[in-house]
Amino acid sequence: MSDAEFLSEKSFEGIAVAPGIAHGPLYVHHSVDEEPACVQLTAEEIPNEVQRFEAALIATRAEIIDMQQRIAQAIGAKDASIFDAHLLVVEDRTLIDEVLRKLEAEKQNVEFIFLTVANRYSDTLSQIDDPYLRERAYDIHDVTRRVIRNLMGKSGVPLSSVRYKHILAAQNLTPSDTALLNPEFVLGFATEGGSKTSHTAIMARSLNIPAVAGLDGFMGSLRDVQTILIDGYQGCVVLNPSAATLEKFGHIEDEKERVEERLNELRETLSTTIDGRRIVLSANIERTLDLPTVQESGSEGIGLYRTEFLYLNRTDYPNEEEQFEAYRTVAEATLPHSVIIRTIDLGGDKWVGNERKEPNPFLGCRAIRLCFQHVDVFKTQLRAILRASASGNVRLMYPMISSLEELRKANGILAECKDELRSEGRAFSEKLEVGVMIEIPSAAVCADLLAREVDFFSIGTNDLIQYTVAVDRVNEQIAHLYQPTHPAVLRLIKMVVSAAHSSGIWVGVCGEMAGDVILTPLLLGLGIDELSASAPSVPRIKRAVQSLSQIDCERLVEKVMTYDTAEAILEDIEAHAREHYEELLS
Repeated sequence: MSDAEFLSEKSFEGIAVAPGIAHGPLYVHHSVDEEPACVQLTAEEIPNEVQRFEAALIATRAEIIDMQQRIAQAIGAKDASIFDAHLLVVEDRTLIDEVLRKLEAEKQNVEFIFLTVANRYSDTLSQIDDPYLRERAYDIHDVTRRVIRNLMGKSGVPLSSVRYKHILAAQNLTPSDTALLNPEFVLGFATEGGSKTSHTAIMARSLNIPAVAGLDGFMGSLRDVQTILIDGYQGCVVLNPSAATLEKFGHIEDEKERVEERLNELRETLSTTIDGRRIVLSANIERTLDLPTVQESGSEGIGLYRTEFLYLNRTDYPNEEEQFEAYRTVAEATLPHSVIIRTIDLGGDKWVGNERKEPNPFLGCRAIRLCFQHVDVFKTQLRAILRASASGNVRLMYPMISSLEELRKANGILAECKDELRSEGRAFSEKLEVGVMIEIPSAAVCADLLAREVDFFSIGTNDLIQYTVAVDRVNEQIAHLYQPTHPAVLRLIKMVVSAAHSSGIWVGVCGEMAGDVILTPLLLGLGIDELSASAPSVPRIKRAVQSLSQIDCERLVEKVMTYDTAEAILEDIEAHAREHYEELLS
């Protein structure tokens, strides 16, 4: 291929995995991992190989935990939990025992044996039809690379060592690679492999780095001297963009920046519909480091404080004083608005230390069920929350409530904690409001019973949808069946709102539906009183609310509730949203 052909503009269509437009010089990352040679050993050398293997596993585990802690501090526990899957690999007794058996039987160097066994595991996963499981093969590759490096006494060349602004191109990036990217220098990245559900994609979105994946044939068209433009909104990559192309995408970027500027102007305004209905807009957080973002967003308090962050990446449970200080810090920083502190939602995909893993964790011993099995841990948290409630703006919420019996049991333990604090002379709010997350269909169906004994509801739409339609939303093979506008889901939400308002309590939504501006007309029309989403989403939701009429939204919902498919409902809801705030959806 001639130089002229290389320098001509060329476009690729891929998968948009992280929003944003970026343009700059290209840096091509080639994996330089060295594959170990096969070395035949004597029987006397095997014990030393076993020791080397064990030391490498320990070192790799320490590296992963260190990375988890840094990611948790930087962008949150939810994203750091991505590396739980990596820890499972280095702790997988099936894999480890197979390596040890082959080591004894074949008497070859352990790095060669380990690579052979690990590659067979990842190859098996990569051939499965399910795209989500295929992506997990790359997690195994990431850990394998670390173990081999530790066995060979080598360290990889970190991408963070590139100290000039660039667009990164690679065959693929591991979650470890992505976690260590420096947004100051990495303007965006494009990969030939990957998907929207990959851990690499999740990390890119959390780091606010524009990214495009799934670019078939991309790497074969690159030279280091080329400039590149990536559009993380549409999944487009342009090599050697012309002046006209740069101008076109510059206009798109300028328009999006103007939209963001207008949204920033809404910070101090109220989220009131054009016909006067007030909707409370709150933010979801999981750590005290999130507080500045909440304050900048114009949020009216915190609608969901996920407390799991205090429990993750450690082998013990946080004590009462540690929790009290964290909760008090958040409460005082949120004044005069309120903060809803959710009790621990461990289990499922979040565990502490060496807690027992379950074959079906999302239907297992998680959240309030786990608290009932560890009452001492539960009481420690409740006491800390109660003490923080002395600030006067704390509310408490139980997750995963499925019945009135569970609610009463939780409240009984809460009453014991209040009695203990009174006898100790410790201050707390006697008027502490208590609510439940509605995230299980049984709770939605029995909402009228629960409403009599709580002060508020908050609908966790992520789990409510998942449990209602029996769909794992991160499984791409069936992800299309995860439908927020499914008629059954809307009927359950309507049932919950009706039960709440009949009992004189308010109801919010704290799941992902709350942050989707396409669905704002739907939630308003269903009668939701509060929306709580990630802090960066709040200005967009506020703009949507201020553009809508409550009466029109109610009429819209009355109409779509007669439809029999999720697609038909979504079509009308989206059309209504586009009619009133097209600029938020482009």
